[in-house]
Amino acid sequence: MAIVKPFRAIRPTRDKVALVTTRSYDIYDKTERKYILKHNPFSFLHILKPGFKFKKHVVGEERFKMVHNRYCEFIENDIFKQDKKPKFYIHQKTFNDTTFWGIIALSSLEDYENSIIKKHEKTLKDREALFGNYLDITGFNAEPVLITYPDNDVLNSIYQKYKLERAEYEFTTNKNRTHLFWMIEDEDEIKQIEKEFFKMDAVYIADGHHRTASSNYLYNLLSKNKDQAKDDCYKYFMTYLIPESNLKITSFNRFLNNLNNLSKEEFLIKLDEYFRIENLGQQFYKPSKKHHFSMYLDGEYYKLYLRKSSFKIKSALDDLDSQILYKTILQPILGIDDLSSNKSITYLPEILNQMQLKNEVDSGKFKIGFGMFPLSVSQLKSVADNNLTMPPKSTYVEPKLRSGLTIFQLK
Repeated sequence: MAIVKPFRAIRPTRDKVALVTTRSYDIYDKTERKYILKHNPFSFLHILKPGFKFKKHVVGEERFKMVHNRYCEFIENDIFKQDKKPKFYIHQKTFNDTTFWGIIALSSLEDYENSIIKKHEKTLKDREALFGNYLDITGFNAEPVLITYPDNDVLNSIYQKYKLERAEYEFTTNKNRTHLFWMIEDEDEIKQIEKEFFKMDAVYIADGHHRTASSNYLYNLLSKNKDQAKDDCYKYFMTYLIPESNLKITSFNRFLNNLNNLSKEEFLIKLDEYFRIENLGQQFYKPSKKHHFSMYLDGEYYKLYLRKSSFKIKSALDDLDSQILYKTILQPILGIDDLSSNKSITYLPEILNQMQLKNEVDSGKFKIGFGMFPLSVSQLKSVADNNLTMPPKSTYVEPKLRSGLTIFQLK
């Protein structure tokens, strides 16, 4: 029984939305970020990088307080407005003939604690506390957590209806992503949406585990204070809910800067225990099914087919190619025990460059690269249903939402 509720979003005015909203802060390189800050006074980056106004680099709680101040300035300058009544919001994003749509809403942290909202990643306590403190001081959340739910005919029919109406927002970014945004304020439709989600036994976090855990960290912290616990808003967090069929999962390629003191020949011999190996030379190869891997080493592509007689799949976790790669190559042969902290391994989204394996290794940055077939939504759900944890960077999930499109104010 998943609980969702409408809310009074704080959001950009229609005339400025294309200027305000941004990609996630970490996606920008320093040069691009600096250019936007210099030339676009309406960019949400001014809130996320508050010291720019004073030409000062600020960190920690000082930065958090200044983020809050810049946010307040955007409201005072009428760049942001708050809706007068609670609403659900439909957001659609289109690029490369692919269309994503979903409902922006509030989800319940009690559902998260009770595993109605299911997770598949392990979160770091330090990061939970850091971002929880950020939320507490800044007083707002501007980037929803991506949650997927089983396809639903009723919710789809509501979306199909709004598609025919004039959007509140319609804009295209310089990355050729077209965004449309509708508001749902009809009380009967709001109740219908709440009812359909309440029928669902479980929904699944697709992207945003640390954001969810941090919201929950703050909720639990404030619950100890009876005066603050009465603030109902802390029991919820902002989410972007999309149907399973609309979720796109691609993979991260793995790159390593050494072969763990093995020669190429020694490495291939060890690899032969778990894989049938085919050298393709310069012929490009990308895996077309699960348990097949691509490898680029010493200027050549290789096909790696898992020997099922050598690796037994005993759980939902074992079925993941990211786990198979770890258990057969990264850990036993290349000596990578901790996938999160080992400096020898680098993860890059495969979607950014089809020739990434070749280009990154040929550049001299890395010794070897591995590619995988993306895992499915059913695999993601199976891992979550069994309370298992995926290896780091097992999924690169789309859509990615823009920051500052809707804001959930906590104070």
